[in-house]
Amino acid sequence: MKHSISVIIPARNEEKSLPNLLRSLKEQTLQPDEIIVVDDFSSDRTREIAEEYPVRIVSNPPLPEGWTGKNWTVWNGYLHSTGEILVFLDADVRLAPNALYSLIATRERCGGAISVIPYHHMEKFYERFSMVLNILGLLVFTSPFERKSDTHGLYGSCIVAARSDYAKIKGHSGVRSEIMDDLSLGKRFSESGIPVNNFLGMDQVSYRMYPGGLRSEIEGFGKGAISGMNAMQHSTICLVAMWVVGLVTIEILTPLILILGRTSARWFLVSYLIYTVQIFYFVKYTGNYKALIPVFHGLSSLFMIYIMLYSHYRLNIVGSIPWKGRQVHAGGGQNQ
Repeated sequence: MKHSISVIIPARNEEKSLPNLLRSLKEQTLQPDEIIVVDDFSSDRTREIAEEYPVRIVSNPPLPEGWTGKNWTVWNGYLHSTGEILVFLDADVRLAPNALYSLIATRERCGGAISVIPYHHMEKFYERFSMVLNILGLLVFTSPFERKSDTHGLYGSCIVAARSDYAKIKGHSGVRSEIMDDLSLGKRFSESGIPVNNFLGMDQVSYRMYPGGLRSEIEGFGKGAISGMNAMQHSTICLVAMWVVGLVTIEILTPLILILGRTSARWFLVSYLIYTVQIFYFVKYTGNYKALIPVFHGLSSLFMIYIMLYSHYRLNIVGSIPWKGRQVHAGGGQNQ
């Protein structure tokens, strides 16, 4: 692989996640030519941790009007980079030793831009409430309607693109006000004739999304729940909606029918079992949910419903949603 590689990591208050990523980068069989950590006004030990590793630290300039925080941070990382291949990684990502080699080789084989949906590594019980939401994300990115579409979104945690392609679409400056920058960025690549492909991380690329607690998990998922739906194909929305409606209906009616002792109870139990088997299949690709949440998946469905209502309320009624000490506005942009 002859191209120079720049790894760009936006980091705002990532002291719990950043060490895992930087350690994994240090262990790569293919070493990048530079690693750039963009410190986005962190108030914790993010910068001090980055200084312990052989990386270049960039202090993010103040957030301009009309930009969201992550877009601005990633863009400034790009401006300080020199590599012919750009690898954008969220600070909560973890890479297996051969992952960077695989990412670069896959991009060279496919051309254009690629992204990876990381395998969700979880340690605490509240993190596993995200199961249904992560399954929905998997269904969206593997939907036959999305694959056949002329435009494809990207998954923002791990994106690899050629510098020339990124510059052609004006990179994150072209989606500066977008909350779902990854989906919008992928569509800009597609519209410019640049191929876009998405892959599952499995044992190569993983992340631990919200180690900071349940509140950060709610805000993180809430930020993208409603906005992400607006970027899907209508046929994909219908497909996912039918699966969700069926799931929630079975979860509600099965215990009710059992309590009432109706003769049709066995058919509801069979339906519940069918959904449970599907969920066990999907979680092989999404995260380490163990057995409790997949069997009693109604807990995760309740969390999904709460997130959708919270996201709708914050973005469509309040007009903004809190995220890492900033207010993300529905129309784009953030407060410092």
